[in-house]
Amino acid sequence: MSPVFGLGVSDLWSWVLLLGLIYVMVKVYNLYLTWRELDKALRPFEGPKRHWLYGNAHEFLEERSDLDIMVRHAEQYPYSYPIWLGNFFAGLAVCHPEYAKAVLSRQDPKDAFSHYFITPWIGKGLLVLSGEKWFRHRRMLTPGFRYDVLTPYVTLMSDCVTIMLDKWERLIPDENPVELFHHVSLMTLDTIMKCAFSSHSSCQLDSESPYIKAVYELSRLVDHRFYFIPYHNDLIFHLSPHGYRFRKALKTAHEHTDKVIKERKQSLKNEMELEKIQKKRHLDFLDILLCAKDENGQGLCDEDLRAEVDTFMFEGHDTTASGISWTLYCLAKYPDYQEKCREEIRDVLGERTTVEWEDLSKLPFTTMCIKESMRLYPPVPEIARELKEPITFCDGRSLPKGINIFLSIYAINRCSSIWDDPEVFDPLRFSPENSFKRNSHAFLPFSAGGRNCIGQNFAMNEMKVAVALTLQRFELRPDPKREPKIVSQLVLRSLNGIYINLKKL
Repeated sequence: MSPVFGLGVSDLWSWVLLLGLIYVMVKVYNLYLTWRELDKALRPFEGPKRHWLYGNAHEFLEERSDLDIMVRHAEQYPYSYPIWLGNFFAGLAVCHPEYAKAVLSRQDPKDAFSHYFITPWIGKGLLVLSGEKWFRHRRMLTPGFRYDVLTPYVTLMSDCVTIMLDKWERLIPDENPVELFHHVSLMTLDTIMKCAFSSHSSCQLDSESPYIKAVYELSRLVDHRFYFIPYHNDLIFHLSPHGYRFRKALKTAHEHTDKVIKERKQSLKNEMELEKIQKKRHLDFLDILLCAKDENGQGLCDEDLRAEVDTFMFEGHDTTASGISWTLYCLAKYPDYQEKCREEIRDVLGERTTVEWEDLSKLPFTTMCIKESMRLYPPVPEIARELKEPITFCDGRSLPKGINIFLSIYAINRCSSIWDDPEVFDPLRFSPENSFKRNSHAFLPFSAGGRNCIGQNFAMNEMKVAVALTLQRFELRPDPKREPKIVSQLVLRSLNGIYINLKKL
């Protein structure tokens, strides 16, 4: 064989091996620098002992619940502690209100890793945006959650809950427990469809709609990809059967959203003022988005419109379903509190089977029960931030920019240094007098600060409507044979479902 550039074959292979060795050495050196920077940054923070190779990752494989581990560590390290997943990915787990306040009072973006897998679906909307674009979108979307826009939604919520309860009534003769999350999730999806699109999808009665099936498929596949480590690699996921199903569902969901936006744009051509639209019908979320303008008179482009609609569908669907399901589970476990809620609801509603806007403020004890359920079972059990600037905490310890913060809402909610008897279900923790005494960042079901959940009033209204109408019609009892196994999968779920027994009143 002729030489290449004057080199023989053996010489060429020697150079290839040498270049390969240099490449490996550079990668190893860069990993070493990463480890050294993380180790230096997190050294001031005491934490659980880590394995020389796995870091703390092996703990999460050995124990029953990741959330239980976080609570256990929070008791031992009451402000924060480092979590190492291997030797080259680490962050600070925060489990104290004052530390949470320091983090959430800033405008640091949500960490890119947590939302990487969902961005292909929801695009770059409020959930994943940061910086000036986030501020612009937040200002433009805020009018969509004013009380005058939310008011007519309450009737739609009542209609959707009633459909779910009618289904449950037909299931009662079977004398089998009802699995809450599936039914409630369809109901919240139905509600979102009606409030976001004015779309009467009938998804609770017919879940065979291609769009509804696509939304469910995407939710499941995002969960699966996040927890199945090989799928973190784009190529492996793309070539897998799950990757094919994800792309197929994604195409269906985006085509549906694009079609709805295009049709609504056409219908609004001659009446692009909210006041004119509102005289004819109630506004939905899409109306607000299409008519929104920034200070320069610029609206959202088609890509941004779709991102915000898809984000609203994602955030307002499973998170609210989690909150409602766990609240009904708690009330089933504690019949005395359930009956007290029912008495309050009967006093407010009387014989009416539809909740009205004015009723929502007249259910203080029911609201306390919902909040206590969200303390024990927060729909979003943890949030993350990536520090764009250094931060100094209340005890003087600091972190440099670039470090990830994992804020464990679940651990804060169950920490004995913050709550008396934290495992006890006690709605009176949220009475006005007790709430006044508590640290402002001890209870964060919707986060806090500038990046708090823009739809928190929408979610709370829906939870009140669902609980009120359910207790008006049914007595709830737990299923002792199926105790839920709590797991964090984007939202708080149960591995074996959330089952309760129903008795028609």
